[in-house]
Parts: sequence; structure tokens; C-alpha cells
Amino acid sequence: MKRCYFICFFLVVASCKKTDIQLTKITANTIAINDSIQPSMKIDSMIAPYKEKLTAEMQQVLSYTAKDLLKNDGNLQSTLGNLMVDLCYEIANPVYNKRTNKSIDFAMLNHGGIRATIARGKVTKEHAFQIMPFENELVVVELTGDKVIALVDYFIKSQRAHPLSKNVELTIDKENYDLKINGSTFDKNKSYTILTSDYLQNGGSKMNFFKNPEKLIKLDYKIRDAIIDYFKKTDTLQTAIDHRVIIKP
Repeated sequence: MKRCYFICFFLVVASCKKTDIQLTKITANTIAINDSIQPSMKIDSMIAPYKEKLTAEMQQVLSYTAKDLLKNDGNLQSTLGNLMVDLCYEIANPVYNKRTNKSIDFAMLNHGGIRATIARGKVTKEHAFQIMPFENELVVVELTGDKVIALVDYFIKSQRAHPLSKNVELTIDKENYDLKINGSTFDKNKSYTILTSDYLQNGGSKMNFFKNPEKLIKLDYKIRDAIIDYFKKTDTLQTAIDHRVIIKP
């Protein structure tokens, strides 16, 4: 009887022993999605109502533009970039003011974040999703004067039309520049509040000057939602290449 118990115990222990399992081979097949795959009428009929509803929503006319709005039609600024950054400021500033009783000094976005253009004519909800397909949100950072200098240096050296709001007047004269914010000469001993995206605030597009600000306020407001809200309340979009960035010969 004892021998029987011993054998059973040995079998249990042996069965619990860990064995090393190693991957020896991986196989994969490429399944091409093309006309050879027959559509499913059942699936198509199931999603059709949702597709029609989404299409109708995306084609909803929100505003109008009398001219093409582009992201490369100016020198270090553009009509679409100016519109984007100005509307974000206009939408966000009242939210920030309500929370802090202060105003945002200016706004900056990135050129690469604008993913489409708007042709002359009706402006739909779909345009907002095409321009801003990401879930980026608006944030306000308080930066020291030194970091604002780093911001301007980055802007000039990048030679790209990163959108700056109309609160800024930046005159570039070869290696020098003159900066005014809200009509006043820039003071390097002051701190400034700047509206931007959470992506840039985290150092996106190598905008590291937005990192570790003196203060950070999240507005819980998506840029795309700001675009849609502005389009809804604006009958005809107005924007232009203006004096916010002037390059002297």
C-alpha cells in the first residue's frame, strides 16, 4: 500500500515539473484585400444605416470660404495656418479667462499638424476632420522670457510656417529680430502664457521649449472641436497673410 502511495506521489510531482518551451518557428501568410474578396451582403446591409448617417453628418455645411485656404501660400505664415491658430485662440481664451481671470498672450501651433487644405466654397464638418485627424487637445503654458526666446529662435531656424496668432508681430532682419506681443515690446524678464497643443507641449516637432513650463493648464478642449465650433458660428471664414511675420530683405 505504501508503495502505491509512493508511486502516485512520484507521478504527481513529475507531472508538475516545469518544462522549458521554446519558440522554434513562426509562419505568416499575407492576405491581400482586393477585388477577389467577395463582399458580404449581410454585413453591408447591417452597416449601411450607420454609414449613411455618418456621411450625412460629415457633409453638414458649417461655413463658407470665398478663397482657397492653403498651408504654403506665404513666407513663414499661411492663410490656413493663420486661420487655425487664430480660431483656436478665439475659442480658448474665454475658457482660460473664466478659469484664471487672465488672458492668453498668444498661440502657436505646428505646420505639420495641419493635414489638409480647404477649397473655395462650402466648408463642411468633414473639412475639420481632414485638417485635424488627431485627438490633440488645447493647453496653456506659462513660459519664462528665456523660453520665449528659444521659441522664436526655433521658429526662425526651422524656416517653416508654424502658425503664430495675430497677437504676435515678429520682424526678422537677417540675424536679428524684433518681437512685439499684444502691441508691447517683448520683455525677457517677464513670463508669457501661450496656447498650444498637448502634443507640442510634450516636445512634439522638437518644440522642447514647451516642456516643463512654470504652469500648465489643460483646457479639456480638442483642437478639432474648436475648429467645428468656430465654423458653426462663422458664416464666412476670413483670413489673410498679414503683419504677424515680416521678413526684411
